Amino acid sequence: MPASRSPSRDVNLKRPARRWPLVLLGILALAAATVFVLPASVITHFLPAQVHAEDFSGSLVHGAAGRLKVNAREAGAIEWRLHPLSLLRLAMVADIHWVKVGFVIDGTVELSARAVAAHDIRGGGPIENLGDLGFAAGWRGIANLAFAEASGDFRKLDSAVGKIDVANLSAADIAAGEDLGSYELQLAAGAVAPDGTITANLTDTGGPVQAQAQIRYSPATRTGMLSGTIKERPEASLSLHNQLNNLAQLRPRDASGRFPVELEFTF
Repeated sequence: MPASRSPSRDVNLKRPARRWPLVLLGILALAAATVFVLPASVITHFLPAQVHAEDFSGSLVHGAAGRLKVNAREAGAIEWRLHPLSLLRLAMVADIHWVKVGFVIDGTVELSARAVAAHDIRGGGPIENLGDLGFAAGWRGIANLAFAEASGDFRKLDSAVGKIDVANLSAADIAAGEDLGSYELQLAAGAVAPDGTITANLTDTGGPVQAQAQIRYSPATRTGMLSGTIKERPEASLSLHNQLNNLAQLRPRDASGRFPVELEFTF
């Protein structure tokens, strides 16, 4: 008759297997605790080469960088609240609060080694605060933006869906810097082509100029084309009326007084 197995021996054989879940939980708890005490400067290890940050405060999970540069351009300051579990997949997802003088943006950003993606992006401020980033140089006004999503690789935009509203728009070389009104720039799904060309629809939302146009911008050449129709409203100043009337001489007005325009610009 075969010898029976000892119950006490069976129990001892099972105990090591039962310890593994506890050991694993201990390792995860230790790793999580380590993440929460790491200084904010550790975030530099997750930033792409095009982004430089300094003047840190706080921790990796909730920290700030008082000075930010993107492609060697001054890009303001940023505060973040990290989603720690994103580090397990070698990415960084964080809720951010970005400030460039008076321009403020909030949203959620995901950084990986080669790309950046964002969603629920909202904010705004004076567009002249973005001049040293290469945006709207020479223009003034108040912009408000709301984007459902945007993604790129810090060199070009790959996709974007949302809109930008600009109020009290003006430029020194147009009608002596007078207020040109308010406008909405809409980027629909597919607005960014595979080659990086961006196509957006522009409409006025009030002011001295009626406008309905499309803007096509090529980051590769930093040139764009505004194509559409415009018309001055009765409240337009004499200076603005004269400038638009000069443009209208190049192409005839239609029955409603609108005339086509094609204006090339660099950005």
